[in-house]
Amino acid sequence: MTDRFHRNELDGGKYLTLHEFVKAAKQKLNHNIWDYLIGGTETETTVARNRMAIDTVALRPRVLNDVSKVDASVEFFGHRIRLPVFLAPVGSLESFEAGGGASVARGAGTFGVPFMLSSVSQPGLEEAAAAASGPRVFQLYTRGDSAFIDENAKRATAAGYDAFAITVDTAHYSRRERDIAKRFVKSWRAANVGMQHQAALNWDDVRRFKDRHRIPLILKGIGTAEDAALAVEAGVDVIYVSNHGGRQLDHGRGSLDVLREVAEAVAGRAKIMVDGGFSRGTDIVKALALGADWVGVGRLYLYALAADGAEGIANMLEILEDEAIKALGLSGVNGFGELTRNHVHLGAPPVVWPDVHSAFPLLRQGY
Repeated sequence: MTDRFHRNELDGGKYLTLHEFVKAAKQKLNHNIWDYLIGGTETETTVARNRMAIDTVALRPRVLNDVSKVDASVEFFGHRIRLPVFLAPVGSLESFEAGGGASVARGAGTFGVPFMLSSVSQPGLEEAAAAASGPRVFQLYTRGDSAFIDENAKRATAAGYDAFAITVDTAHYSRRERDIAKRFVKSWRAANVGMQHQAALNWDDVRRFKDRHRIPLILKGIGTAEDAALAVEAGVDVIYVSNHGGRQLDHGRGSLDVLREVAEAVAGRAKIMVDGGFSRGTDIVKALALGADWVGVGRLYLYALAADGAEGIANMLEILEDEAIKALGLSGVNGFGELTRNHVHLGAPPVVWPDVHSAFPLLRQGY
């Protein structure tokens, strides 16, 4: 890897800190889209608990290890990626930047991490795949019967996607009061046509998918050890711990809290993804120490996309990588594979009251 003690890769970036993307995105997006981006369901308690779960885990650094050559890269479905990070699926990416999923694909590929395309984002799965230069995953909202699922799985396979994700935590569409109170109705709501199919999705559908398709299957939206165990028994390849960024069930637990019990239930029998409030390099270190294989960022890359398109995403990931490498080295390890639970302390008191932007306290101070 590049010797970071002799060359600073961040010198050429337009943005030098992660919170700068948040400021730029707020300036560029209209109020409705901004609220759609930062909001959650009802009281937005789950949004805050995502950050609370992360902030109440502290790091336990070890010293006097040779950490002069830290390597943050990991494996992802046969690809070597620069960070154990992927760009999580988000609906209506085109609302944040005209290129939508194609811009996200380019930004992810430029840096060297996977992206996961939502079935309710534009352009379609083939067009986004054509813009990609690295690993990719397609995520499906079930808006039809088994033939609908099969058709999308075949298209994703033909387009070169590395895995196929089915979202399982949207059986009912939530009440997002920021949008309701303003009577904000946009084209992305049209994606909720056919919700009865999502509501009817069940474990038989999962087993049927595994019987019919060879593409690796990810279940997105697992929130308990019990369902993680059932998913492993059904042959699911990746358990994706997620509460939809706090946008579905209100008063849920933070994803990092859920991750611990899921990792114990899975016990190495499947890979584990997690998202939900992850915004800093130290957040990634915590998640990997507690059993995740890959961490999804959602709002974070949307700020970068809105601020500066594909280049903004690559710029943001450079900064995130720099944070992660410093956190690894200062924890006394040379890579994510060396992390164990002994590198974290549970139950630390938070020092910032959690909210969607509490990972960036300098925003409150006017920086």
